[in-house]
Amino acid sequence: MKFSLALLNIAFIPALFAASTVPEIEDGFEHVTCGSTIKLTSKANGYKLHSHGVTYGSGSGQQSVTGFPNADDSNSYWIVEAASGHFCKRGDAVPCGSSIRLKHANTQGYLHSHNHQSPLSKQQEVSCYDGKDTGDNWKVTCSQSGDKTWVRENQVQLIHEDTGAYLSSFTTYQFGHPIPGQLEVAGARSSSKNSQWMAQEGVYFAAASKQ
Repeated sequence: MKFSLALLNIAFIPALFAASTVPEIEDGFEHVTCGSTIKLTSKANGYKLHSHGVTYGSGSGQQSVTGFPNADDSNSYWIVEAASGHFCKRGDAVPCGSSIRLKHANTQGYLHSHNHQSPLSKQQEVSCYDGKDTGDNWKVTCSQSGDKTWVRENQVQLIHEDTGAYLSSFTTYQFGHPIPGQLEVAGARSSSKNSQWMAQEGVYFAAASKQ
């Protein structure tokens, strides 16, 4: 069965438009919305938030989360969902200050954190986990003055709800084998340039109109 993109109210932004070029965004698709599948790019280094079948060799032993240099890898897609115990409709714009979960599209685990130590920087470990608990919840803090909802291409910070750690990516901490060149993603104690992220490529649902 064939579906019309217009009927589904979605917009696909290809990897061609990576961090170096801001694409023109169609009216109605300016916001990050529930149900959208997105890639998150670190403002500091241009790497994508990424996961895969490789687990940590220390700490929790859960599925690892890294920064990935290439824009065209399908393991960098994340689905925007409501926080654990909450509900949002497909197309609902994500308000600044609200909590969400990010589900890894390929492995179905959730972006997660807890009080395990990260392997390289010895900060707080960030993993991908299917436990479906409050450790999956992240508060969206918008960095641009005037933003009331999460706007694509604008910087946000993701703060772990349970621990207050900032999702961060560091060029000074790179993995070797079996994931050479990928960056550690960890929970930092404070805000910095390394904790700024932007929603870029992906499949976006148009923001639901308010009646």
